[in-house]
Amino acid sequence: MLKTILAVTGKSGLFRLVSRGNNMLIIESLEDGKRMPTYARDKIVSLNDISMFTESEDKPLREVLTLLRDKQGGKTVEFDIKKADNEELRRFFGEILPDFDRDRVYPSDIRKLLVWYNILIKAGINNFDEVEETENKEELPKTENKKADEPQPKKQVKTQKSAATSVKTGVGAKRG
Repeated sequence: MLKTILAVTGKSGLFRLVSRGNNMLIIESLEDGKRMPTYARDKIVSLNDISMFTESEDKPLREVLTLLRDKQGGKTVEFDIKKADNEELRRFFGEILPDFDRDRVYPSDIRKLLVWYNILIKAGINNFDEVEETENKEELPKTENKKADEPQPKKQVKTQKSAATSVKTGVGAKRG
């Protein structure tokens, strides 16, 4: 599920990938549902690609969000994230992920994680486990299978004319 949830540098909040186009993505805000394009110049990161520093090995964000969901009982974080001081944030995050690297995980990272968690929960996204393969299979449009004994129509093959007869003259072209 987190594969299609995106964070875009310069835009607050989280976005869901709606569609892909030439040199752009169409995204939808999880907070207000507004759709907008993002281009190749925008820095876009999938939440599935983010991990948190720990003392031993990096922990994927989906695992951290799952631990946070379990601690909160599936509800949003209740204290005021913006007004919380740095020690309070570190203490709270230490209860969720005790071995997080206190030198490389900044209070602003913890704030962003908690804000993202609240956005996801309010949007109804609370399953952070990897179940992408089954979801993608269900979302694909189903095509009808034709019976094997029915005759298939033959494809018509177009023949190409010789190069001399198919060349058209136009502006700036040499006639000859």
